[in-house]
Amino acid sequence: MVFQKEISLGPYKRGFHIISNKIFNELPILTGIVHVFIKHTSASLTINENADPSVREDFETHFNKMVPEEANYFKHIIEGPDDMTSHIKSSLLGSSISFPIKNGIPQTGTWQGIYLCEHRNSGCKRNLVITAIGD
Repeated sequence: MVFQKEISLGPYKRGFHIISNKIFNELPILTGIVHVFIKHTSASLTINENADPSVREDFETHFNKMVPEEANYFKHIIEGPDDMTSHIKSSLLGSSISFPIKNGIPQTGTWQGIYLCEHRNSGCKRNLVITAIGD
Protein backbone atom coordinates (compact mmCIF):
# COMPACT_ATOMS: atom_id res chain seq x y z
CA MET A 1 0.00 0.00 0.00
CA VAL A 2 1.14 3.51 -0.76
CA PHE A 3 -0.36 6.48 1.08
CA GLN A 4 0.41 10.09 0.24
CA LYS A 5 -1.01 13.33 1.55
CA GLU A 6 0.03 16.98 1.49
CA ILE A 7 -0.61 19.05 4.60
CA SER A 8 -0.06 22.72 5.43
CA LEU A 9 1.38 23.98 8.72
CA GLY A 10 1.82 27.35 10.31
CA PRO A 11 2.86 29.97 9.98
CA TYR A 12 5.36 29.42 12.77
CA LYS A 13 7.74 31.98 14.22
CA ARG A 14 11.43 31.52 13.61
CA GLY A 15 12.81 28.58 15.56
CA PHE A 16 12.51 24.83 16.02
CA HIS A 17 8.97 23.53 16.54
CA ILE A 18 7.79 20.02 17.46
CA ILE A 19 5.26 18.88 14.83
CA SER A 20 5.25 15.13 15.51
CA ASN A 21 1.54 14.84 16.30
CA LYS A 22 0.55 16.89 13.25
CA ILE A 23 2.27 14.23 11.14
CA PHE A 24 1.34 11.19 13.25
CA ASN A 25 -2.36 12.15 13.13
CA GLU A 26 -2.29 11.84 9.32
CA LEU A 27 -0.78 8.35 9.16
CA PRO A 28 -2.66 5.27 7.96
CA ILE A 29 -2.61 1.99 9.85
CA LEU A 30 0.18 0.05 8.19
CA THR A 31 3.63 -1.35 8.81
CA GLY A 32 6.42 0.13 6.73
CA ILE A 33 8.25 3.39 6.31
CA VAL A 34 7.09 7.01 6.43
CA HIS A 35 8.83 9.77 4.51
CA VAL A 36 8.07 13.45 5.13
CA PHE A 37 9.27 16.12 2.67
CA ILE A 38 9.05 19.90 3.09
CA LYS A 39 8.38 21.81 -0.14
CA HIS A 40 10.43 24.88 0.81
CA THR A 41 14.05 26.03 0.68
CA SER A 42 14.09 28.27 3.77
CA ALA A 43 12.76 25.76 6.31
CA SER A 44 13.79 22.21 7.11
CA LEU A 45 12.92 19.06 9.02
CA THR A 46 14.86 17.05 11.58
CA ILE A 47 14.29 14.48 14.31
CA ASN A 48 15.74 15.21 17.74
CA GLU A 49 15.07 15.66 21.47
CA ASN A 50 11.37 16.30 22.14
CA ALA A 51 11.20 16.63 25.94
CA ASP A 52 13.30 19.64 26.94
CA PRO A 53 12.48 22.90 25.10
CA SER A 54 15.98 24.23 25.82
CA VAL A 55 17.29 21.82 23.16
CA ARG A 56 15.29 23.67 20.50
CA GLU A 57 16.52 27.02 21.86
CA ASP A 58 20.11 25.74 21.70
CA PHE A 59 19.59 24.64 18.09
CA GLU A 60 18.43 28.17 17.19
CA THR A 61 21.36 29.76 19.04
CA HIS A 62 23.91 27.47 17.42
CA PHE A 63 22.59 27.86 13.88
CA ASN A 64 22.51 31.66 14.23
CA LYS A 65 26.13 31.61 15.38
CA MET A 66 27.18 29.18 12.66
CA VAL A 67 25.35 31.10 9.87
CA PRO A 68 25.07 34.73 11.07
CA GLU A 69 22.73 37.18 9.36
CA GLU A 70 25.21 39.96 10.13
CA ALA A 71 27.76 38.46 7.72
CA ASN A 72 28.41 40.83 4.83
CA TYR A 73 29.54 38.27 2.25
CA PHE A 74 26.14 36.89 1.17
CA LYS A 75 24.94 38.04 -2.27
CA HIS A 76 21.50 36.42 -2.26
CA ILE A 77 19.73 38.80 0.14
CA ILE A 78 16.90 40.02 -2.11
CA GLU A 79 14.29 39.08 0.53
CA GLY A 80 16.31 40.39 3.48
CA PRO A 81 19.26 39.43 5.67
CA ASP A 82 17.66 36.07 6.53
CA ASP A 83 17.32 35.05 2.87
CA MET A 84 20.58 33.22 2.10
CA THR A 85 21.13 32.22 5.72
CA SER A 86 17.78 30.39 5.68
CA HIS A 87 18.78 28.47 2.56
CA ILE A 88 22.09 27.43 4.11
CA LYS A 89 20.45 26.33 7.38
CA SER A 90 17.82 24.28 5.54
CA SER A 91 20.53 22.60 3.44
CA LEU A 92 22.47 21.67 6.57
CA LEU A 93 19.45 19.98 8.17
CA GLY A 94 17.71 18.72 5.04
CA SER A 95 14.31 18.75 3.39
CA SER A 96 13.08 15.35 4.56
CA ILE A 97 12.98 12.79 7.35
CA SER A 98 12.00 9.11 7.45
CA PHE A 99 10.95 6.77 10.24
CA PRO A 100 9.48 3.27 10.56
CA ILE A 101 5.83 2.64 11.37
CA LYS A 102 4.38 -0.59 12.82
CA ASN A 103 0.63 -1.28 12.89
CA GLY A 104 -0.01 2.45 12.52
CA ILE A 105 2.30 3.40 15.40
CA PRO A 106 5.39 5.51 14.62
CA GLN A 107 8.51 3.71 15.81
CA THR A 108 10.38 6.80 16.95
CA GLY A 109 12.53 6.70 20.06
CA THR A 110 11.26 7.71 23.50
CA TRP A 111 12.85 11.16 23.32
CA GLN A 112 12.54 11.75 19.57
CA GLY A 113 10.30 14.38 18.04
CA ILE A 114 9.93 15.76 14.54
CA TYR A 115 10.91 19.42 14.22
CA LEU A 116 9.78 21.98 11.71
CA CYS A 117 12.84 24.22 11.55
CA GLU A 118 11.68 27.69 10.54
CA HIS A 119 14.69 29.73 9.46
CA ARG A 120 12.96 32.89 8.24
CA ASN A 121 12.42 35.86 10.55
CA SER A 122 8.78 35.97 9.44
CA GLY A 123 7.68 32.42 8.82
CA CYS A 124 4.94 31.55 6.40
CA LYS A 125 2.67 28.56 5.82
CA ARG A 126 4.74 25.43 5.09
CA ASN A 127 3.63 22.49 2.95
CA LEU A 128 4.69 18.94 3.75
CA VAL A 129 4.23 15.79 1.69
CA ILE A 130 3.74 12.68 3.82
CA THR A 131 4.31 9.36 2.05
CA ALA A 132 3.88 5.99 3.76
CA ILE A 133 4.78 2.72 2.09
CA GLY A 134 4.03 -0.67 3.60
CA ASP A 135 1.49 -3.39 4.30
